[in-house]
Amino acid sequence: MIVTVVALLLLSSTEVKAQRVVLRNNLLYDAALTPNLGFDISISEKWTLGANIGYRPWPTDDHKTRKWRHLLIAPELRHWNDSVFAHKSSYWGLNLIYSHYNVANVKFPFGMYREVRDHRLEGDLWGVGVFYGYTWRLNRTFRLEVEGGIGAGLASYDKYECGHCGTKIGDDTKPFLIPKLVVNIVLDPRKKEKPEPVEPIEPVVTPTEPVETPTEPVVTPPEPTVAEALALSHPVLRDYSEYKPYDKNTVLRKQDGMLYVHFPLDKSVLIKDFRGNEKVLDEIVDVTRQIRDDQRSEIRVIQIIGLASIEGNSAHNQQLSEERAAALRSYIMREVDGLSPTLFETVSGGEAWTEFRDQLNDALLSGGAGTSLTVQQLQKAINIIDQESNPDVRERKLRNLEKGQVYKALAKDFLADQRNSGYLRIYYSKK
Repeated sequence: MIVTVVALLLLSSTEVKAQRVVLRNNLLYDAALTPNLGFDISISEKWTLGANIGYRPWPTDDHKTRKWRHLLIAPELRHWNDSVFAHKSSYWGLNLIYSHYNVANVKFPFGMYREVRDHRLEGDLWGVGVFYGYTWRLNRTFRLEVEGGIGAGLASYDKYECGHCGTKIGDDTKPFLIPKLVVNIVLDPRKKEKPEPVEPIEPVVTPTEPVETPTEPVVTPPEPTVAEALALSHPVLRDYSEYKPYDKNTVLRKQDGMLYVHFPLDKSVLIKDFRGNEKVLDEIVDVTRQIRDDQRSEIRVIQIIGLASIEGNSAHNQQLSEERAAALRSYIMREVDGLSPTLFETVSGGEAWTEFRDQLNDALLSGGAGTSLTVQQLQKAINIIDQESNPDVRERKLRNLEKGQVYKALAKDFLADQRNSGYLRIYYSKK
């Protein structure tokens, strides 16, 4: 892991603003005894540029029969489906491939590149590849990435009789396919909280006392930061130590202090004067600006969970929930200058079945109070949700329940509350 140590020293000695550069090391490449290093640089909210470099110089002895010397350089472009360097996100990308190689007596898996089993090939290859991956944070310092893909191109080489002899028997240029399987450990540190210094008060000695009696030092608690003071009246704020990733089984509407904004049916345009959005948006912008301007506290994560009601096709609603979360993120970034895209964790929560079922259960427990449905009708709807796993089939069964009369009441009494961008939580810490 020599390359990983070098990466740690490099990143720890270089100040990179807002986590816009990360370093990574391919553990599978390490297992193949090939030192390697990669990096990513964010160029927008959802795009990064980067490269991977691997170099295996051994065996340096030309008399060795078995060889796998090579240099690999692979620039790449990534699109992040959530946001750049998010706590959890999938991504896809394109990469260019160049390698100079000297290979002999190597058996690759699945019968690939049979020619190098009995001969030595030395030359260059050029290609292009596509890949898809997923990343998640392990702790404050590291993330893990797993990705797979495939590359294609041309390989031009000289062919030699054996691995340790210099007799050339020909040359050739051939097309090739290279599968890609990567497990990266990513160095992406988050800032640690710095404790506030506490100065002890000097003990006070009474002059009339014949013997000096030391008193216990009085420690004055530090003044709360702006974020800590705001959190007392704005429960949407939470200390970063309380951070939790989104869980689809969590009933968000019952989480203390989370804020949300509403959207019209099947729309992702954020309207400030729609269903009380203005008050919520003003609160979000106000507390965010105050923490941004504070010298003793900072924003760590702005978590947005996008949701859609159960009405319509589930795949369409998944995209709609993503667009609604993105709309709220764009509004905050437009209204509050200086926020990095990496501070946002946007999640596409899809259809709000968990919220919907919890609303029905509350109505059932209250005997149907506040709705136009009977207890029996509410129980039938809950049974369909619990017994049918396919969301589109589940909605169709609800629509057909009692010839559509139950669904009309559900839409009137419950579904309007599910058309929201999602719930928002702001995590902060001391500097």
